[in-house]
Amino acid sequence: MRSPADVTTLQDALRQAGDEGLPIIIKIETRKAFEALPATLLTAMRSPSVGVMIARGDLAVECGYERLAEVQEEILWVSEAAHLPVIWATQVLETLATTGTPSRAEVTDAAMAERSECVMLNKGPHLEEALHFLDDVLRRMEAHQTKKRSMLRRLHLADLFEKNSAPTDKPAARRKPGCL
Repeated sequence: MRSPADVTTLQDALRQAGDEGLPIIIKIETRKAFEALPATLLTAMRSPSVGVMIARGDLAVECGYERLAEVQEEILWVSEAAHLPVIWATQVLETLATTGTPSRAEVTDAAMAERSECVMLNKGPHLEEALHFLDDVLRRMEAHQTKKRSMLRRLHLADLFEKNSAPTDKPAARRKPGCL
């Protein structure tokens, strides 16, 4: 999804099909999607269940390999701030899954995946080995990584956003200034 409009189109289609409770995964794979991420997430969060997928292969091509680490870090931060789960995807332990031996870079990449809630592995003849390897790495990294999550109550600001984006009969002048 590249924009809030894409999410709205999906939400409308799910509502018409009677499936509005289905989870939505916002796949970030283009520069345009990355730049629209905050607005896209605010729109998506009107649905009951939302997650974010960092499609790192396509994103690296779009944003440049030299910027990939920075871009995926920002996606992780924004998603964490929104209390949304993240899927770490694209080429995680790909060499291990296909050849049976991981590269050093893949091991480090797998370790960084601990910051997400889900890791997507590619298929290959050594997939089961890759899965066990990933599980071992992630379990070891749990002691070294932590998310900075404050579990806050629902914010009044979210209610205002929802009220201001939906049509209303109530004129803005009647609202108390400065009140949330």
